[in-house]
Amino acid sequence: MYTVNIFRGCWAVLFLALLTTACRPKPKFTSPKEYDLINPQKIVMPPSLEEISGITFYKGNSDTVYAQEDENGKLYYLKPGEKRSHNFHFGKHGDYEDVAICNNTVIMLKSNGLLYTFPFADIHQEEASGNVQEWKDLLPKGEYEGMYADEKAGLIYIICKDCADEKASKTGKGYILQLNSNGSISQNGAFEIDVHAIKDITGENKINFHPSALARNPRTNEWYIITSINKLLVIADKDWKVTAAYKLNPAIYIQPEGIAFDKDNNLYISNEGGDLHSGNILKIKWTGK
Repeated sequence: MYTVNIFRGCWAVLFLALLTTACRPKPKFTSPKEYDLINPQKIVMPPSLEEISGITFYKGNSDTVYAQEDENGKLYYLKPGEKRSHNFHFGKHGDYEDVAICNNTVIMLKSNGLLYTFPFADIHQEEASGNVQEWKDLLPKGEYEGMYADEKAGLIYIICKDCADEKASKTGKGYILQLNSNGSISQNGAFEIDVHAIKDITGENKINFHPSALARNPRTNEWYIITSINKLLVIADKDWKVTAAYKLNPAIYIQPEGIAFDKDNNLYISNEGGDLHSGNILKIKWTGK
């Protein structure tokens, strides 16, 4: 009898656990009006880009994607779906986080805020010549992962993932640089993002805003900002006022670290790979008119 009671007790505990799980509300994932974040098209990357981070396009043309990964000083490029990538070796090993192409200049961002530039025309060479330039002391000390370049204005926007001066102001900070006609880079201003506004929209009191990528929507001029840690897409208007925030499904957006738009307004988000999954790029088609 004692054994039977234990058996019944175990089943009762199991039943309550299943009932609790069944009654627990499932996470609700929503999307911006013109982008279906829930059903993206997956483009698997070759092994060389398992640790893909930043992505960009040349003049918005999606026939070739340009990318970098965390460890090697290389610019990778390939047609979406290709099983093998090509690369241009521009520098030493390091923690490279993002890439942009502006006025035929490739810009590479290192996590410590260092920038590297070289002519886009050089990428079909096997090794870098003397055209690679390193830019120091343009950004405050901190950790950086997200960068976007505006070709028309020649401006480079870099958002801070973790900077000391953010903790006091409780804002997300970013910096604007100017790519000059002679190829030099100079400081051109700063911007801020109100983290409290993100909390108000999501209803979550604790949000560690550590952006991993940003890009500007070519149709609306809105800023799309990815924070990989929170699995969150934050949208801000042209003046950096937060207008929306969307939770990303972690089963799809496993480690989102890059974002870009093509000239047809399609959205692309890159996922770094791991032991159980390959690096990939998720294409989210623009569904507007």
